[in-house]
Amino acid sequence: MGIIESTLNGISGRDETWRKRARERLDRLIMPHWALGRLMDLAVDLAGIARSMNPPVERKRIFTMAGDHGVAAEGVSKYPPEVTPQMVHGFVSGLAGINALSRLNGVDVTVVDMGVASDLGDLARAGKIVDCKVAMGTGNIAVGPAMTREQAVRAIEAGIGVVEDAADRTDVFGVGDMGIANTSPSAAIAAALTGASPEEVTGRGTGLDDAQLRRKIAVVAKALEVNKPDPGDAVDVLAKVGGFEIGGIAGAVLGAAARRKPLVVDGFIATAGALIAHGLEPRVADYIIASHRSVERGHSIMQERLGREPLLDLGFRLGEGTGAAVAMNLVEAAKRILTEVATFEEAHVATAVM
Repeated sequence: MGIIESTLNGISGRDETWRKRARERLDRLIMPHWALGRLMDLAVDLAGIARSMNPPVERKRIFTMAGDHGVAAEGVSKYPPEVTPQMVHGFVSGLAGINALSRLNGVDVTVVDMGVASDLGDLARAGKIVDCKVAMGTGNIAVGPAMTREQAVRAIEAGIGVVEDAADRTDVFGVGDMGIANTSPSAAIAAALTGASPEEVTGRGTGLDDAQLRRKIAVVAKALEVNKPDPGDAVDVLAKVGGFEIGGIAGAVLGAAARRKPLVVDGFIATAGALIAHGLEPRVADYIIASHRSVERGHSIMQERLGREPLLDLGFRLGEGTGAAVAMNLVEAAKRILTEVATFEEAHVATAVM
């Protein structure tokens, strides 16, 4: 049995008995009914995931998956591909947005080289990144497949592996990305798996103007036409129009679900990875926490497909895992509402009279 198959076999849905217990307690807290809204919904989810009224959430880790994309040659990004390895060096130096926001919330950040088109061996040997490089970037999806099916499987397996390696020292996982031009394959994945048109799911990415956006939409449409990904086969979609870091994210989602750990998904690219995982096993949605709604066009369509409502809407479009880092505080807040706020009975407070 392969790694992916055995992981899929280990995934079950949330436990409804524990969700009911959590809901019954939250119904009786010393406040107007469900006065903390979405945080209380999240507390119910956490109890169902952990099978516990005291779900562990203290040890938090974000995997920032990095990879390059051949479609950058089509002019779909304002930045050149060399920015990807430069940003990886920025991550390990603690200089990027993900570092600042993770430090604020006590979140560990692990950078994973899934397919950066640069030799990062020095960082891997120094233990500063995890080396899961499948290849030096993907193919150009506008002219052919991003990768072979075997490479797609390797990418997913690598994501499962990094979660498995960290599972015993992590309560809550998060995923983010780094990769110049990766909103284009993410849009192609979104179109392939949701049935939406390229126009509906392709956004401005790094800040394209109207003419550049029209070109990008045409590139995504061409990629779908050239490669004809099979929406009934998530691995085929990844192989034909995806990215190595997107495959790594998909594997991380699967691995977290198999370990019954909540996983906080960042933005547009991370959600593309979650869509791949969902295509392989829909029950992974029970373990996904959507951190925020990106301004990137199509993100809402992807989240609706997953059945996940985002916690935040702050106009983010950075990636890296930044939205997941900000939302980690809300995950811990939800647990504290469940475990630290008294019920009317416990606090000897009179309940509502009407």
